[in-house]
Amino acid sequence: MNQSLGGFRAALLAGWLALSAAGLLYARMKGIPAWAAVPILAAFLVEYPFYLLPGFYAAARLFERRLPLFLIVSFVMPYVIYATNTGQFRWWALTQLAALGAALSLWYVVLPTAPPVDAAFLAMVGAVALRKYLIPIYSSPIAGLHIEILGHLALIRLCAMVMLFERRVPDVGFGFLPNRREWLIGIRHFLYFLIAGIPLAWALRLGHMATVMPLWKIAATFLGSLWVVALSEEFFFRGLLQQWLTQWTGSPTIAIAGAAIAFGSVHLGFRGFPNWKLALAAAVAGCFFGHAYSQAKSIRASMVTHALVATMWLTLFN
Repeated sequence: MNQSLGGFRAALLAGWLALSAAGLLYARMKGIPAWAAVPILAAFLVEYPFYLLPGFYAAARLFERRLPLFLIVSFVMPYVIYATNTGQFRWWALTQLAALGAALSLWYVVLPTAPPVDAAFLAMVGAVALRKYLIPIYSSPIAGLHIEILGHLALIRLCAMVMLFERRVPDVGFGFLPNRREWLIGIRHFLYFLIAGIPLAWALRLGHMATVMPLWKIAATFLGSLWVVALSEEFFFRGLLQQWLTQWTGSPTIAIAGAAIAFGSVHLGFRGFPNWKLALAAAVAGCFFGHAYSQAKSIRASMVTHALVATMWLTLFN
C-alpha cells in the first residue's frame, strides 16, 4: 500500500475533478435530469475517498481504532445520499445494507482467524455478488441506469479494509498504480496469454471481431478495468484465495490452478447459464493472472494482465 498521506490528497483531488467532469458529461449525453444526476453524482463523489483508502496506508490507518463503526457508517452513507434525494429510499433496503456491512465489518472481530472462517468470508462475499444482492437495494430513478455499481464499489473497499486491517493479510500489493516492474510482468503475461488465449477463443467461438472503439474509449475501458474489475477480482482470487491455497496446500501450482478454476466458475452465469465456454476461457486466463501475481508478489502485476485481457475482449470482440 502507498504510505503517503500527500499521495492520498493528490489522488482525491484529481479523482474528484475527473469524476465530476465525467459525471456531468455522461448525464448530459444520456439526458439524465438534474434532479437525479446531482444526488447520484454526489453519492459517487462521497464514495470515492472511501474507495481510495485501502490503497493508502497513511490515510487508512487514521480510522483503524474505530474501524468496524467507520466501515458500517461509510458503507450505507452513499446509499442514503442518493436514495433520499431521488425518491428511492427504502427502510428495508437500508436495513439489509447495514446488516451486510455489519456482518462483514465485524467478521474477524467476532470470529477467530482460521481457514474455515476465511473460506466462509470469501463464500459470503461471492454469494452477495453472484446472487445480485445489491441490485434491488440500489434501485434506480432512471430506467437503464445501473446504480448498483455504487454498492459494488463500497463492497470492494469494505472487504479490502477488513482483510488488510482486521484480518491483517500480508501485503498483497493492493494499490492503484503498478510500478515499472509490475507493468513489465503484467504486460509479459498478457503476451503469453495471447499465444493460448486467441486460438482458444476462436476454437470455442466465443465472439467475432467487432468495430474497433475510438482510442479514448479504449483508454477509458482499460482504466475502468484496471481500477475496478481487475483490482477487486485480483484481490479476492489471487491476493486472498491463491495466497491461502498456497498456505493450505503447500503447493503454489495447486494454488494457481485452484484460484483459476474458481475464477472461471464465477463466469458460468455470464450471457446465459451455464456458459462453459466462457468459464473455460476465464479459467485459462486466470492461470496467467495467477502466475503474474506469483512472480511479482503483488496483485498490481496481475491487475495489468487482467485489465489488458478484458480491454482486448471488450474492444475487439463481441
